[in-house]
Amino acid sequence: MHFTVAMKKKICLVLMLVVIAVHGLHAQENFKLMFYNLLNFPLEDAVPNRLQNLELILTDYRPDLFMVCELNNETGANDILSTLQFLNPDYQSAVFELNTSDDNISDQNDLQNLIYYDSSKFILESQSIVTTIFRDFNHYRMKINSVESDTNPVYIDIIVCHLKASSGTENQALRFQMVEDLVAYLDTFPSDSNVVLAGDLNVYTNSEPAFEELLDIDNTNTIDFIDPANQVGSWHNNPNYIDVVTQSTRTQTGFGGSTGGFDDRFDFILTSANMQTNPEIKFIENSYKVYGNNANVQCYNQAINSSDCAGADYSAFIRNALHDFSDHLPVTIELQTNQTLSVETFTRIQALKFLGSNMFSDVLRLKINPSVQLKTVIINNSLGQVVKTISVKNSLYIEENVSSLANGIYYITTPELQIKPLKFIIAH
Repeated sequence: MHFTVAMKKKICLVLMLVVIAVHGLHAQENFKLMFYNLLNFPLEDAVPNRLQNLELILTDYRPDLFMVCELNNETGANDILSTLQFLNPDYQSAVFELNTSDDNISDQNDLQNLIYYDSSKFILESQSIVTTIFRDFNHYRMKINSVESDTNPVYIDIIVCHLKASSGTENQALRFQMVEDLVAYLDTFPSDSNVVLAGDLNVYTNSEPAFEELLDIDNTNTIDFIDPANQVGSWHNNPNYIDVVTQSTRTQTGFGGSTGGFDDRFDFILTSANMQTNPEIKFIENSYKVYGNNANVQCYNQAINSSDCAGADYSAFIRNALHDFSDHLPVTIELQTNQTLSVETFTRIQALKFLGSNMFSDVLRLKINPSVQLKTVIINNSLGQVVKTISVKNSLYIEENVSSLANGIYYITTPELQIKPLKFIIAH
């Protein structure tokens, strides 16, 4: 049988379409996770306007799951949620809960954990507390919001923690005791559970008993964890592990937190071993990153915003925000599922919001949603007349002098988008 050139082209085209169609039956969705030690947020106030630095970090990375420790109070928790919801109104948080584990020691309740999540991608099924000698482990059971969730639900058990800090055998023993309490809790789980452990572990080396217990060196635990970064070793004061170092971002005093320079790996995202290969939910190979860490060996013992820490991945602008917000860097990883998300096709977007209240005397302050492209913002008076036109520069913020405007009610619009006018008041 002889085929013409045209017929061969048609057959090739049909085969390509079949391949594309079959590939489409095996959809893959990725999720971005971030864990961050917030450094006593919001009570640590040595650096003013810390929330703006966090906004820049979250705007740049946009995590689907944002896990935190060193959160002081519900006010701080709500401020972070508002920041996230400005980026995407689908963000929600678990219920804020005070630490209970230290009730018999000091009952300070000053350092809590929490999780924020994109509710279009995840459903929070439950949350619970694992008490220890020192601080709680917080367990959040998440379900992927997929079209298969009723017939084949996929769950991820997220554990957020903050182990006892400081070096020395006594503190190592306390960390180990905390981990033993967690392991006893996890031993009640099915062995095929998908578990993510995110936290400031405060371990100095992989040989610490707490870390060995998590990795299940003696092979006795129901859930054994692995390091997706594949960088298990003696991290402390070892520049060979510079790419996974997370603390300290600072060398100068006056910012709060540690000032030791960049030399420790304290912050981790670990996963249960089955998440290396489980097609329903697994971590993406080589996706584990320390956000803000350019893996520059010259950065060892330096401040993260110094020129010694420069690199292609994270700009000086981002590293400066990280330096000013916390003495830790966030850690990130991407997960992947073969399920299809059940996501609405229309997402509500808030283009502008006020920084603070909507009453001003001299300077109007606005934040721009980075998802929208704005060139011009217009101020109208109560009669609908244009009283001021503001040219938007390459920034997330607008600060405009309105001291020349009379007292009264004004409205903000933009010709680029159809948005509900924002009302504000000038009162000199």
